[in-house]
Amino acid sequence: MGTARRVSRRALNDAAGSFDVTVLEATEPSRVVLFSVGGGGDPERHLPLLTSLADQGCTVAAPHFARMVSPVPTQDDLVLRVRRLRLALDHVMRPGMSAAGVGHSIGSTMLLVLAGAEAWTRAAQRVVVAPDPRLDRLALLAPATDFFRAPGALNGVSVPVCAWAGTKDEMTPPAQAAFLKEEIGARLPVEVHLVEGAGHFSFMNAPPPQTVEPLPDRDVFLARLGDQVCRFVTDQDRA
Repeated sequence: MGTARRVSRRALNDAAGSFDVTVLEATEPSRVVLFSVGGGGDPERHLPLLTSLADQGCTVAAPHFARMVSPVPTQDDLVLRVRRLRLALDHVMRPGMSAAGVGHSIGSTMLLVLAGAEAWTRAAQRVVVAPDPRLDRLALLAPATDFFRAPGALNGVSVPVCAWAGTKDEMTPPAQAAFLKEEIGARLPVEVHLVEGAGHFSFMNAPPPQTVEPLPDRDVFLARLGDQVCRFVTDQDRA
Protein backbone atom coordinates (compact mmCIF):
# COMPACT_ATOMS: atom_id res chain seq x y z
CA MET A 1 0.00 0.00 0.00
CA GLY A 2 2.93 2.33 0.73
CA THR A 3 0.93 4.66 2.99
CA ALA A 4 2.96 7.63 4.23
CA ARG A 5 3.59 7.69 7.97
CA ARG A 6 5.13 9.76 10.74
CA VAL A 7 7.03 8.21 13.64
CA SER A 8 7.23 9.95 17.00
CA ARG A 9 7.82 9.16 20.64
CA ARG A 10 5.36 10.87 22.94
CA ALA A 11 5.08 11.21 26.71
CA LEU A 12 1.75 10.44 28.37
CA ASN A 13 0.79 10.62 32.04
CA ASP A 14 -1.15 8.50 34.46
CA ALA A 15 -1.43 8.34 38.25
CA ALA A 16 1.90 6.50 38.52
CA GLY A 17 3.83 9.06 36.46
CA SER A 18 4.77 9.60 32.83
CA PHE A 19 5.49 6.95 30.22
CA ASP A 20 6.51 6.97 26.58
CA VAL A 21 4.51 5.76 23.60
CA THR A 22 5.97 5.20 20.15
CA VAL A 23 3.37 6.28 17.58
CA LEU A 24 3.49 5.49 13.89
CA GLU A 25 0.82 7.68 12.36
CA ALA A 26 -0.55 6.88 8.93
CA THR A 27 -1.55 9.89 6.82
CA GLU A 28 -5.00 8.46 6.09
CA PRO A 29 -5.44 5.75 8.73
CA SER A 30 -8.13 3.15 8.27
CA ARG A 31 -7.54 1.41 11.60
CA VAL A 32 -5.56 1.61 14.82
CA VAL A 33 -3.17 -1.04 16.12
CA LEU A 34 -2.37 -1.19 19.82
CA PHE A 35 0.98 -2.95 20.23
CA SER A 36 1.64 -4.62 23.59
CA VAL A 37 5.30 -5.43 24.16
CA GLY A 38 6.69 -8.34 26.16
CA GLY A 39 8.57 -8.32 29.45
CA GLY A 40 11.55 -6.37 28.11
CA GLY A 41 9.33 -3.32 27.74
CA ASP A 42 10.81 -1.79 24.56
CA PRO A 43 8.37 -2.00 21.61
CA GLU A 44 10.97 -0.58 19.22
CA ARG A 45 12.60 -4.01 19.22
CA HIS A 46 9.64 -4.84 16.93
CA LEU A 47 9.92 -1.67 14.83
CA PRO A 48 9.90 -3.35 11.37
CA LEU A 49 6.60 -5.08 12.23
CA LEU A 50 5.13 -1.81 13.49
CA THR A 51 6.33 -0.08 10.33
CA SER A 52 4.69 -2.72 8.15
CA LEU A 53 1.40 -2.18 9.95
CA ALA A 54 1.65 1.58 9.47
CA ASP A 55 2.43 1.07 5.77
CA GLN A 56 -0.89 -0.79 5.51
CA GLY A 57 -2.78 2.29 6.70
CA CYS A 58 -2.83 1.62 10.44
CA THR A 59 -1.90 4.16 13.07
CA VAL A 60 0.15 2.24 15.64
CA ALA A 61 0.46 3.04 19.36
CA ALA A 62 3.14 1.12 21.26
CA PRO A 63 3.65 2.01 24.94
CA HIS A 64 7.06 1.57 26.57
CA PHE A 65 7.38 -0.10 29.96
CA ALA A 66 10.09 -0.71 32.52
CA ARG A 67 11.64 -4.14 32.07
CA MET A 68 10.02 -6.81 34.24
CA VAL A 69 12.84 -7.95 36.50
CA SER A 70 10.89 -10.83 38.01
CA PRO A 71 9.58 -13.80 36.01
CA VAL A 72 6.55 -13.74 38.32
CA PRO A 73 4.63 -10.47 37.67
CA THR A 74 2.45 -9.09 40.42
CA GLN A 75 -1.08 -7.81 40.23
CA ASP A 76 0.28 -4.24 40.30
CA ASP A 77 2.62 -5.00 37.39
CA LEU A 78 -0.24 -6.27 35.26
CA VAL A 79 -2.75 -3.57 36.21
CA LEU A 80 -0.20 -0.85 35.37
CA ARG A 81 0.40 -2.29 31.91
CA VAL A 82 -3.29 -2.68 31.13
CA ARG A 83 -4.02 0.86 32.28
CA ARG A 84 -1.26 2.36 30.15
CA LEU A 85 -2.28 0.35 27.12
CA ARG A 86 -5.77 1.81 27.40
CA LEU A 87 -4.37 5.33 27.77
CA ALA A 88 -2.22 4.84 24.67
CA LEU A 89 -5.28 3.69 22.75
CA ASP A 90 -7.21 6.73 23.97
CA HIS A 91 -4.41 8.93 22.65
CA VAL A 92 -4.59 7.76 19.03
CA MET A 93 -8.21 6.69 18.52
CA ARG A 94 -10.47 8.78 16.33
CA PRO A 95 -14.28 8.69 16.11
CA GLY A 96 -15.62 5.83 14.03
CA MET A 97 -12.38 3.85 14.02
CA SER A 98 -11.77 0.38 15.46
CA ALA A 99 -8.58 -1.18 16.71
CA ALA A 100 -6.67 -4.43 16.66
CA GLY A 101 -4.35 -5.60 19.40
CA VAL A 102 -0.96 -7.09 18.53
CA GLY A 103 1.21 -8.40 21.34
CA HIS A 104 4.21 -10.56 22.24
CA SER A 105 4.54 -12.83 25.29
CA ILE A 106 3.21 -11.10 28.44
CA GLY A 107 2.00 -8.35 26.12
CA SER A 108 -0.47 -10.86 24.69
CA THR A 109 -1.70 -11.53 28.22
CA MET A 110 -2.42 -7.85 28.68
CA LEU A 111 -4.39 -7.66 25.43
CA LEU A 112 -6.51 -10.64 26.43
CA VAL A 113 -7.31 -8.89 29.74
CA LEU A 114 -8.17 -5.70 27.86
CA ALA A 115 -10.44 -7.79 25.61
CA GLY A 116 -12.37 -9.19 28.58
CA ALA A 117 -10.32 -12.06 30.03
CA GLU A 118 -9.76 -12.49 33.76
CA ALA A 119 -6.12 -13.10 34.72
CA TRP A 120 -4.81 -14.63 37.93
CA THR A 121 -1.27 -14.22 39.27
CA ARG A 122 0.65 -17.01 40.97
CA ALA A 123 -0.23 -15.34 44.27
CA ALA A 124 -3.92 -15.89 43.40
CA GLN A 125 -4.48 -12.18 42.80
CA ARG A 126 -7.25 -11.46 40.30
CA VAL A 127 -6.68 -9.02 37.43
CA VAL A 128 -9.84 -8.01 35.66
CA VAL A 129 -10.78 -4.72 33.99
CA ALA A 130 -13.71 -3.50 31.93
CA PRO A 131 -13.37 -4.85 28.36
CA ASP A 132 -12.46 -2.26 25.75
CA PRO A 133 -15.06 -2.47 22.96
CA ARG A 134 -12.74 -0.70 20.51
CA LEU A 135 -10.64 -3.86 20.10
CA ASP A 136 -12.12 -6.11 17.42
CA ARG A 137 -9.35 -8.74 17.03
CA LEU A 138 -6.10 -9.90 18.61
CA ALA A 139 -2.87 -11.08 16.97
CA LEU A 140 -0.75 -12.80 19.63
CA LEU A 141 2.91 -13.80 19.27
CA ALA A 142 4.18 -16.47 21.70
CA PRO A 143 1.24 -15.75 24.02
CA ALA A 144 1.54 -16.34 27.76
CA THR A 145 -1.78 -17.90 28.80
CA ASP A 146 -1.06 -19.60 32.13
CA PHE A 147 -2.74 -16.59 33.75
CA PHE A 148 -6.13 -17.82 32.48
CA ARG A 149 -6.33 -21.33 33.93
CA ALA A 150 -9.13 -20.52 36.36
CA PRO A 151 -12.56 -21.82 35.21
CA GLY A 152 -14.26 -19.30 32.92
CA ALA A 153 -11.27 -16.94 32.86
CA LEU A 154 -11.57 -16.45 29.09
CA ASN A 155 -15.37 -16.27 28.94
CA GLY A 156 -15.33 -12.50 28.52
CA VAL A 157 -13.29 -12.56 25.31
CA SER A 158 -15.52 -12.00 22.29
CA VAL A 159 -13.15 -11.14 19.40
CA PRO A 160 -11.30 -13.28 16.83
CA VAL A 161 -7.80 -14.38 17.82
CA CYS A 162 -4.81 -15.39 15.71
CA ALA A 163 -1.79 -16.76 17.59
CA TRP A 164 1.71 -17.86 16.58
CA ALA A 165 3.88 -20.18 18.69
CA GLY A 166 7.40 -21.53 18.22
CA THR A 167 8.08 -25.22 18.62
CA LYS A 168 11.36 -24.45 20.43
CA ASP A 169 9.88 -21.84 22.76
CA GLU A 170 10.59 -22.93 26.34
CA MET A 171 9.16 -19.77 27.98
CA THR A 172 5.67 -19.91 26.45
CA PRO A 173 5.48 -23.32 24.75
CA PRO A 174 2.98 -24.04 21.96
CA ALA A 175 0.57 -25.58 24.48
CA GLN A 176 -0.12 -22.07 25.78
CA ALA A 177 -1.35 -20.94 22.37
CA ALA A 178 -3.27 -24.19 21.85
CA PHE A 179 -5.03 -23.51 25.17
CA LEU A 180 -6.76 -20.50 23.60
CA LYS A 181 -8.25 -22.63 20.84
CA GLU A 182 -9.33 -25.28 23.36
CA GLU A 183 -11.03 -22.73 25.61
CA ILE A 184 -12.71 -20.33 23.17
CA GLY A 185 -12.37 -21.92 19.72
CA ALA A 186 -15.87 -23.41 19.87
CA ARG A 187 -17.49 -19.97 19.97
CA LEU A 188 -14.93 -17.66 18.33
CA PRO A 189 -12.62 -17.78 15.30
CA VAL A 190 -9.25 -18.85 16.74
CA GLU A 191 -6.26 -19.64 14.54
CA VAL A 192 -3.03 -21.11 15.94
CA HIS A 193 0.09 -21.24 13.76
CA LEU A 194 3.01 -23.39 14.87
CA VAL A 195 6.38 -22.14 13.67
CA GLU A 196 8.80 -25.03 13.37
CA GLY A 197 12.13 -24.30 15.03
CA ALA A 198 11.21 -20.87 16.40
CA GLY A 199 12.04 -19.84 19.95
CA HIS A 200 10.49 -17.26 22.23
CA PHE A 201 12.61 -14.38 20.92
CA SER A 202 12.40 -15.40 17.26
CA PHE A 203 9.34 -13.12 17.04
CA MET A 204 11.45 -10.02 17.82
CA ASN A 205 13.33 -8.06 15.17
CA ALA A 206 15.94 -7.11 17.79
CA PRO A 207 16.07 -9.90 20.39
CA PRO A 208 18.02 -9.57 23.65
CA PRO A 209 21.75 -9.79 22.91
CA GLN A 210 22.39 -12.77 25.20
CA THR A 211 19.91 -15.02 23.39
CA VAL A 212 20.81 -17.73 20.89
CA GLU A 213 18.55 -17.77 17.82
CA PRO A 214 17.38 -21.28 16.84
CA LEU A 215 16.04 -20.22 13.43
CA PRO A 216 18.67 -20.13 10.68
CA ASP A 217 16.46 -17.86 8.55
CA ARG A 218 14.86 -15.59 11.14
CA ASP A 219 14.76 -12.55 8.83
CA VAL A 220 12.83 -14.55 6.22
CA PHE A 221 10.46 -15.79 8.91
CA LEU A 222 9.87 -12.29 10.29
CA ALA A 223 9.07 -10.91 6.85
CA ARG A 224 6.51 -13.68 6.35
CA LEU A 225 5.11 -13.16 9.85
CA GLY A 226 4.73 -9.44 9.21
CA ASP A 227 2.69 -10.15 6.08
CA GLN A 228 0.46 -12.58 7.98
CA VAL A 229 -0.13 -10.18 10.88
CA CYS A 230 -0.91 -7.32 8.50
CA ARG A 231 -3.44 -9.44 6.60
CA PHE A 232 -5.16 -10.52 9.79
CA VAL A 233 -5.28 -6.99 11.19
CA THR A 234 -6.60 -5.34 8.03
CA ASP A 235 -9.07 -8.02 6.89
CA GLN A 236 -12.34 -6.13 7.15
CA ASP A 237 -14.36 -9.33 6.81
CA ARG A 238 -13.28 -10.18 10.36
CA ALA A 239 -14.67 -6.99 11.84
